[in-house]
Amino acid sequence: MGYPDSNGKSATRRARAEELRRAERAREHRRRVTTFAVSAAILAAAVGGVGYLVTTSDDSGGSRPAPIAGERTWSDLGRNHVTDDVAYAMTPPVGGDHDPIWQNCDGNVYAAPIRDENAVHSLEHGAVWVTYTNKATAADVKALGERVAKTPYTLMSPRTEQSAPIVLTAWGQQVGVSSASDSRVDAFLDQYVQGPQTPEPGATCSTGITS
Repeated sequence: MGYPDSNGKSATRRARAEELRRAERAREHRRRVTTFAVSAAILAAAVGGVGYLVTTSDDSGGSRPAPIAGERTWSDLGRNHVTDDVAYAMTPPVGGDHDPIWQNCDGNVYAAPIRDENAVHSLEHGAVWVTYTNKATAADVKALGERVAKTPYTLMSPRTEQSAPIVLTAWGQQVGVSSASDSRVDAFLDQYVQGPQTPEPGATCSTGITS
């Protein structure tokens, strides 16, 4: 998927990139405020003679839940913004360098394959990406589409190759199933839609790429 070189499209892309930069600055401010508040609480506890156990986490914002059966996990994923294609080490990709503009992931169901680099940016925002091959039944595709359509921070698209008929992917997390009725589908969505693995919790899933 490429980007037309018209002035209108270029201006739109610049505007979206600026929106992303503003959002990142706002998140950085919130992180600094949170760090200050935690430090102040620890100091107050020390002065008052009250002991506290403080559990810290990474940028994803919480401790990770118990793994789902068959789930695979990756860490140390790049997060650079690039405009070229990326050779991801896994299919579908679970994270890594990605396009500056995300794929819309506000319950969007796509009828055609989408660009990996845009979808990975959606994962960074806390979305779960549901993909399926022609080995998935029509009934399963319909059921998954209905679930995704009513679930913010999700997206769904067909894929020609992957390890299972249906794959659910979040940032750094992935599980493959053979049927939409598999209990791991609900478990994965419940755990990872805006879950603790999210590098940029609360970032928008709209105003991105729509096709």
